[in-house]
Amino acid sequence: MNMTIAWITARGLLGRRRSWLLLPMPLILIGITAIGLGFDAPAVDLADGVLIGLGVAVILPLVSLIVGTGVLGSEIDDGTVVHILTKPIPRSRIILAKLAVAATVSAVTTAVPMFVAAAMVGGVKLGLGFALACAAGAVVYSALFLALSVLTRRPVLLGLLYVVIWEGLLSNVVMGTRTVSVQHYVIEFASELSGSTLFTATVSLGVAAAMAVVLTVAGTWLATQRLRSFSVAGETS
Repeated sequence: MNMTIAWITARGLLGRRRSWLLLPMPLILIGITAIGLGFDAPAVDLADGVLIGLGVAVILPLVSLIVGTGVLGSEIDDGTVVHILTKPIPRSRIILAKLAVAATVSAVTTAVPMFVAAAMVGGVKLGLGFALACAAGAVVYSALFLALSVLTRRPVLLGLLYVVIWEGLLSNVVMGTRTVSVQHYVIEFASELSGSTLFTATVSLGVAAAMAVVLTVAGTWLATQRLRSFSVAGETS
């Protein structure tokens, strides 16, 4: 991984106006949790409806989508990616640097509020379970959405279709699709790490862990291969 590219990427990402979209969602999660507790909502309802229904199913993928498609996609759109591609830097290092920034920003933005909200519902152990699970999910989502940003000119639209149709609808109706749903991996990780009985997982730990690794590696590889097609004479790939 190239630290210079990572630093430039982080500075550019957090300096864009789209980064402000990251702030309201975590605050909404904590706020809704607090309101639910204020009205004495059962912990099981808050875990299923707020922590999973809002935090895992909505906030985590949306934050990852905004960040994952922004670390490289915006540079491709405005043409500034040429400045990086003309440097003698292997494409794999460029992608790994972008992925590291996207995953870190997404993980921090989602794991911290998830820890707070889950701890409010079921204690510190539940908070840690959800925080670590969301951090793992952020890595997988970031790899997938980073790949989309170099594979298509409409990464946000395709990412939303995946989140809404595949993960929001199909994976909750057709059981077989859950093995290719990051949302269900995160739920399984949270269940195993917290040991909570407030919610149940829908895939096994082995499937969740294996598929999380496969999707992360596949997304990173696809992004690297696609970026190599931007090569100009004399570059190192």
